Amino acid sequence: MRKLSKKIIISILLAGVASTAASANEQAKIFGQMPAVADISLSPDGKKIAFISPGPGTRTDLYSIDLDKGNSPLRVTTSSGEPDNLYWCGWTSDIRLACKTVGTTEYAGQLYSLSKVFAVNMDGSDPQLLTKKQGQNALGYSLGGGDIIDWLPGEENKIMMSRYHLAEEKIGTRIAKTKNGLAAEIIDTTNGRANYAERPSEEAVEYITDGIGNVRIKGMRTKLGGTELDSGEIKYFYELDGKWASLGELNYANRTGFNPYAVDAATNRAFGFQPIDGRKALVAIALDGSGNEEVVLKHDKVDVNGLIRIGRKNRVVGGSYALEKRTGIYFDTELANLASALGKALGEDYSVQFSDANLDESKLLIWGGSDIDPGQYFLFDKASKELRPLLGVRPSLENSKLGRVKPISYPAADGTMIPGYLTLPPDSTGKNIPAIVMPHGGPESRDEWGFNWLAQFYVSQGFAVLQPNFRGSAGYGDEWYKKNGFQSWRTSVGDVTDAGKWLVAQGIAKPSALSIVGWSYGGYAALQSAVLAPDLFKAVVAIAPVTDLLMLKNDSKGYYDQAVVRDYVGAGPHIKEGSPAQNATVIKAPVMLFHGEYDRNVEIRHSRAMQDSLKAVSKPVTFVEYKGLEHSLRNSAARIDMLTKSAAFLPK
Repeated sequence: MRKLSKKIIISILLAGVASTAASANEQAKIFGQMPAVADISLSPDGKKIAFISPGPGTRTDLYSIDLDKGNSPLRVTTSSGEPDNLYWCGWTSDIRLACKTVGTTEYAGQLYSLSKVFAVNMDGSDPQLLTKKQGQNALGYSLGGGDIIDWLPGEENKIMMSRYHLAEEKIGTRIAKTKNGLAAEIIDTTNGRANYAERPSEEAVEYITDGIGNVRIKGMRTKLGGTELDSGEIKYFYELDGKWASLGELNYANRTGFNPYAVDAATNRAFGFQPIDGRKALVAIALDGSGNEEVVLKHDKVDVNGLIRIGRKNRVVGGSYALEKRTGIYFDTELANLASALGKALGEDYSVQFSDANLDESKLLIWGGSDIDPGQYFLFDKASKELRPLLGVRPSLENSKLGRVKPISYPAADGTMIPGYLTLPPDSTGKNIPAIVMPHGGPESRDEWGFNWLAQFYVSQGFAVLQPNFRGSAGYGDEWYKKNGFQSWRTSVGDVTDAGKWLVAQGIAKPSALSIVGWSYGGYAALQSAVLAPDLFKAVVAIAPVTDLLMLKNDSKGYYDQAVVRDYVGAGPHIKEGSPAQNATVIKAPVMLFHGEYDRNVEIRHSRAMQDSLKAVSKPVTFVEYKGLEHSLRNSAARIDMLTKSAAFLPK
């Protein structure tokens, strides 16, 4: 065999690297694209759909389709993304839509969230702003555009919104508005005229209707002592014979109390979630003055944390919980049978959700998807039993071979079995391959079985991906939650590092090519894992991570929830010990950071501080900053760039 020169060997190696990079970039273009359908709704007559889809750059577009005329979409309107994007749209009549845009803007060095609601005909004509216009003498400034809380199914082109009102300074007039606060208003979407359903209340934070135009519940925030700060508690009241009666208190800071979500007009009950035996249960409370409670649905292993609603009245038809896979329990027998039949028709491993319905619920908009199918939308006609395919959520992935997601469990250091999901590359032996531990965000969240664009991208690059539901995750009850993933970081992050050790022990992960990738809290867990077990992971990718717990507390100063965040993060030795930016000297693995400039969830200064800390002790770090983008990096170009660069960075 001819001996190869060093120059030829280097050329061959470089060619292999270039080929891998090209493959990663091509796959990144597929997986990094924003979903083609971000939101979808069905008209009252069931003959039209509207959906939001990404345009080029930061733009989002609203399309409508007249289903009687085929599947050709008509672009209704567009939003530039500078600064706001289309968020959701729904039908106020068979020809008119109401939509919400959201975004972030910067003023005087401070980031602010903004939103607005507007109406427009399905052909793009007659736009009408529905967000409350601010008077020139207003004593303050509000960037919130309001929310639709009832579609008023019996009144065409009218909706009910919650909108914030600002008091005005009296300047030579007696007609200035004197009340601040959140109001519930019935609004004509054709001309913007409004009438109060509930007048402005300064402490009101929420109104809940019965789906047919009646405000039945209101939530009132409570202040901390004599301050203007939130106490972490909301008091709920319900309408009884024209007066407000106490429904209960929700302390969202310590996860206690009744959290109402809906009112069922037929049974005159409020549906919501409440801790029962240390886990969330779906509870119904009578609104007739009796206070009768019924535990509608509970589970002895996990939280019941999903409410299934349908139609323009948003009627409650079931609840759901997630063990290995999410399970829906329907109270409506017809829908239960239909969900089962449609699931079987689409495939054994498919999940089915009722996304929308027309006015009489004779036609249903249905989503079906699985771990290897990002999802498809269908229109189901109850009378004809026809299931009509409409749109794919990620059509660019239709020809891609994806990895199956397998529920697993592994032992933590103390013997506790930690649930998670393992995805192996298709056709892989699953042995001695590059691997990634991918902790979820939150930490008040959990991973579930299904399609995950980030995990599947890395799987396409030959990595095994393990997503652990470490202690500190939500969905498994109070005992699993601990104090939270920051105060109980040693347990939470310990479970994450144990996931990596399990991958090696099982022979799945090649020890020299074991990495960790996380977003938000997951990015924090990735960095802190490199502190807790510095020899385990060979590379760290952290997207929009928390890096300093004291900084996290300080981020909330000046906001209503300042005291809640302060108590949530806590005080003590864990503030320094649990902050990766304060422990950079321990980290051995190279670090890659990604962060959006306009991130209000986790300020970009966290990644900047992490970079500075690592550089100060001569540790390898790469930081990629995305101008004008928020926490979720809702931009195809940014996501493609992030996937391409991280794939090249991770060892194989």
